[in-house]
Amino acid sequence: MRLLKIVPDNTNIDFVRLRGWAFGLTLLLSVLAIGLTVYKGLNLGVDFVGGLMIEEKFATAPDQNKVRTVIDGLGVGEASLQQVGGPTTFNIRLPVQGGADEGATNAAVKKVEVALAKAFPGATFSRYSTVSSKVSGELIQHGILAVVLAVLGIGLFAIVRFEWQFGVSTIVAIVHDLLMTVGFFALSRFEFDLNIIAAVLTIIGYSINDKIVIDDRIRENMRRYRKMDMREIINLSVNETLPRTVMTSVTILLALVAMLLLGGHVLRGFTAAMILGIIVGTYSSIYVSSSLLITLGLRADPNAGGKPQRGAIDQAERVAPRER
Repeated sequence: MRLLKIVPDNTNIDFVRLRGWAFGLTLLLSVLAIGLTVYKGLNLGVDFVGGLMIEEKFATAPDQNKVRTVIDGLGVGEASLQQVGGPTTFNIRLPVQGGADEGATNAAVKKVEVALAKAFPGATFSRYSTVSSKVSGELIQHGILAVVLAVLGIGLFAIVRFEWQFGVSTIVAIVHDLLMTVGFFALSRFEFDLNIIAAVLTIIGYSINDKIVIDDRIRENMRRYRKMDMREIINLSVNETLPRTVMTSVTILLALVAMLLLGGHVLRGFTAAMILGIIVGTYSSIYVSSSLLITLGLRADPNAGGKPQRGAIDQAERVAPRER
């Protein structure tokens, strides 16, 4: 029985030749992501802005202005509506009720539920959540701190495990992945809450897994082919690990696409973030992180001990030739 091979044997792609285009595309996308985030902002969830969020399902697509008018007449504060999962389901955001007092919150939820059921026959209440402004501020701080510490910790690990160039290239690639994710949420207006922070940390973990595998192969080939040009070593290393990288990404994407299609709107933002993270993480591992090592001046040590084996020399001949 033949094994399934997405990437053929003896693949020989000159990835480094495209590093100029890759760096330009990475810079352009990063600037666009920052611009989108600054201009449009993020659709922060109740976790980060505080307040009361009620999910309501209607029998048919309602007139949003009428829904807002009904809620505004209840004296529970100004309502903000967001369509989720289809034209008949809405998240209704309200200010914190009575200093986040549970009794006041329950009373406000009940008012909204009864009023909407009366004004829109067939409307049903799904769930609600509430977060005080103090707690939301702490959640923002802790979320940002978790992401920053994760990135710095991974960069430090790469420096200790390999060399400083690997640490810098890893941090650059991960920051690129994070900017793409944040820019996507600014553009798509998916709700950005604690679930997305969890997705971001998961993306970081996946990205570093890919990068460490490639970096480890680069270091191994640097010791094996001490007189080979670095662009050839990187091309060889990326081509050797390409089947594993592609197969891992494809299998994870299959599971995520199933979650996106069947998991409902509650998981939609989380799953979309994960899918985007897998795609940009694979791209940055292959085209950004590895090729950046050349720009940072990484070189094989021609004076290192050991003698390459004959089989390794034959394998090295597969690497794409350097540009003239």
